[in-house]
Amino acid sequence: MIELKGVSKIFTSGVEALFEVNLHIGKEEFVFIVGPSGAGKTTLMKLLYRDERPSSGSVIVDRVNVTDLTAEQVPYLRRNIGVVFQDYKLLPKRTVYENVAFALQVTGAPRSQIRRRTMQALELVSMLKRASSFPEELSGGEKQRVCIARAIVNNPPILLADEPTGNLDPQTSWEIMELLDKINRRNTTLLVATHNKSIVDNMKRRVVALEGGRVIRDQQLGVYSH
Repeated sequence: MIELKGVSKIFTSGVEALFEVNLHIGKEEFVFIVGPSGAGKTTLMKLLYRDERPSSGSVIVDRVNVTDLTAEQVPYLRRNIGVVFQDYKLLPKRTVYENVAFALQVTGAPRSQIRRRTMQALELVSMLKRASSFPEELSGGEKQRVCIARAIVNNPPILLADEPTGNLDPQTSWEIMELLDKINRRNTTLLVATHNKSIVDNMKRRVVALEGGRVIRDQQLGVYSH
């Protein structure tokens, strides 16, 4: 499903974000990407949905080398990859419904399909009752649920979550992780970059640890750190 082969990323500033990373993630896996700030977690995520290109090596997503895609092909790649951001990136002047529906509108989906799939996504994340609310009226946890709904409304086979609980209290963080776990069990490959030691240690999923841009540990049923 996802494979990085000898991937390095050096920014024009000279910062080496990733170095010779080799990683294989199978279909429907749930993987935590952990490590300190600056370890390369976000850069790794951005490579997968082609927000960044590697300086060397290849990034394969569903048998496609995303490094070779043209600018015109990138939007089609992103239809198959949902992304959940720590800072939500919701459109402030659009309602909850409109924020989620927008992800379908840009693909040219029929209006009837947009309504059905948007309502289904909102129901999955328990946000149907807030469909007409605006982002400023929502709590942090509710905003993240809307972000997740937007990310999955296209039914992507891959979901990336970059620090999805970074701005949330412990109880809400667990609720978001339970939701992501539920989505993974619906046959979605899931990568979660996180600093949340408690969640990683308790969920006992595969853990890939980065430090200084290098993979220093890849552990099934893993914990945040040794």
